[in-house]
Amino acid sequence: MPEMNLIEAVRRGLELEMERDERVVVLGEDVGRYGGVFRATLGLQERFGEQRVIDTPLSESGIIGTAIGMALYGQRPVPEIQFADFIYPAFDQIVSEAAKYRYRSGGEYTVPMTIRTPYGGGIGGGHYHSQSPEALFCQVPGLKMVVPSDPFTAKGLLAAAVRDPDPVLFLEPKRLYRSARGEVPDDEHLLPLGRARIARAGDACTLVAWGAMVEVGLGAAAMVEAQGAAVEVVDLLTLAPLDQETVLASVRKTGRLVVVQEAPSFCGYAAELAALAADAAVLSLEAPVRRVSGLDTPFPYTLEQAYLPSPRRLAKVLIETIRF
Repeated sequence: MPEMNLIEAVRRGLELEMERDERVVVLGEDVGRYGGVFRATLGLQERFGEQRVIDTPLSESGIIGTAIGMALYGQRPVPEIQFADFIYPAFDQIVSEAAKYRYRSGGEYTVPMTIRTPYGGGIGGGHYHSQSPEALFCQVPGLKMVVPSDPFTAKGLLAAAVRDPDPVLFLEPKRLYRSARGEVPDDEHLLPLGRARIARAGDACTLVAWGAMVEVGLGAAAMVEAQGAAVEVVDLLTLAPLDQETVLASVRKTGRLVVVQEAPSFCGYAAELAALAADAAVLSLEAPVRRVSGLDTPFPYTLEQAYLPSPRRLAKVLIETIRF
């Protein structure tokens, strides 16, 4: 298999889906000739034309509103929001319209679209280019949330998202765009939505992560292993719907749970996982559930590395949980 970085995997995934299905249309700010701010769509307009790779005005609500209309009329649009931090003008379109059509029409209409957007910190982007808004959308019935953690999962999950009959928010960890490399099938490659994976097996503690935090989690697990304890790392891949069975099976095996997220702690997605463990695996728990997260502040420019969870900070909490 060829080796790709995450950007190349996303681009190849889009290319294959556009080859396979002429209904797949890409749209967004600068996605055409420019190839997007991170060059994820570079070359697609040249190959598929301006009718299928559409440069739009700078209007997030317009991009998503247009994509909803396309989806309702039979196309499979893949709109791009340049940064997840700029998705908020389109919040109403996503939450009140795209996510509701199947329910409000009694199943007569669906909105098969995949909203791609880079998210998270690690690139020195400060408070307008580094946010992790996943928890704001995961509470919305009818909306699926996918977060790949490497090139292999990015390509496979993107193909599945594009083919899904419902709206999918596809968050791409931009700090990994060019730093994460791995073998990826060059031809058709599908990974099912709603299924987590065990990124590292262990029996001392369960660590749940997603996106760029999987890499951080694996680094922390290696540090803990040097002290004689094996941490099991669960990579969620899909936040909504959540693969509860995989998470609970791991927690019941290890008796301990730590969750790591980039977003602020208060009302974050990690809290839902803590509640799940307390509700469905409390008799297996041998220590309090711990969360390692960003701080409850705006994302900083100069103190980014202090804000973001690091392998060292995470390893400290894992050791405390194991020794409890």
